[in-house]
Amino acid sequence: MKAAVVTAFSAPLQILDREVPAPAPGQVLVRLETCGLCHTDIHAAGGDWPVQPGLPFVPGHEGVGLVEQLGAGVRDRWVGERVAIAWLGSACGACRYCVDGRETLCTAQQNSGYSVDGAFAEYAVADATYVVPVPDGVSSLDAAPLTCAGVTTYKAMKVARVAPTELVGVFGIGGLGHLAVQYARILGATVAAVDIEPEKLALALELGATHAVDAAQEDPVAALQGLGGLDVAVVLAASPEVFEQAFASLRRGGRLVCVAMPADAGTMQVPIFETVVKGLSILGSIVGTRQDLVEVFALHAAGLTRVIAETRDLEDVNEAMAEVLSGRVPARLVFEFAPVPASFPVTL
Repeated sequence: MKAAVVTAFSAPLQILDREVPAPAPGQVLVRLETCGLCHTDIHAAGGDWPVQPGLPFVPGHEGVGLVEQLGAGVRDRWVGERVAIAWLGSACGACRYCVDGRETLCTAQQNSGYSVDGAFAEYAVADATYVVPVPDGVSSLDAAPLTCAGVTTYKAMKVARVAPTELVGVFGIGGLGHLAVQYARILGATVAAVDIEPEKLALALELGATHAVDAAQEDPVAALQGLGGLDVAVVLAASPEVFEQAFASLRRGGRLVCVAMPADAGTMQVPIFETVVKGLSILGSIVGTRQDLVEVFALHAAGLTRVIAETRDLEDVNEAMAEVLSGRVPARLVFEFAPVPASFPVTL
């Protein structure tokens, strides 16, 4: 099979011909149709974060495809079922976080395309319990971005407890941001989009934002405080400066939701006095659970969200990463795999 492989950090990915993996007990083999490109994949390939993946590895945690083979003991999936392979590859299922609905905080979790091989390949194996079925009303092209960009921003709105009529600022309009705008609107919020690219701001307005702030042309803090300040600021841009701007844009009782993760364990300066006096909150939100993704798919199948995506060939993975790093791509980039004939027997 064809796979994009990280063989060295900060080096171009290599397109290699690998053996099709066999599913272990409890796993499924998925023949990929699409896989989205997330900024996390770029961080993984660069070895940017304190905990690095083991080399070599295959990135990709927005994979969508058809189950082609069942590992021993799998009873709740079936051959031909369309499923999504998300960031949460597996978890222990028994710790306090898993049992109380916070499985993405499990310390024993495995992450697709990071600690285990992901979906930048024609085939991938995945834990049968942690893949999520994709409903008929969602195309594979749309399902790929929803599997991370969608579920991550949807979960961020849940963490923020966004309420109707609140003013929500979305910092960074791109693969995640264009969906964050829509989820905030679904919850009844008024949205202020913040970016430095006019094309992205125009897209945010098209998708339901009421206000657009071009941070390259005006001070975003002054602009947002001029609107009365934000009830919620969701930061999707991987820049410590943006986090500080978002915090300074909050009104009393406001909540800052940290989603993006800058390289090199970036930090932000927070004024303690102002935080206390204004009753401000700083919240971290890490992707979403399997149930969150089920809800994201249901909202999309109901016609309530729109995915802006462009396709690329897997052979162009390095060029696609450069496009994302340029900051000029308003859409999610998705690798689309050419159909390959099924090559494994059905296992029941």
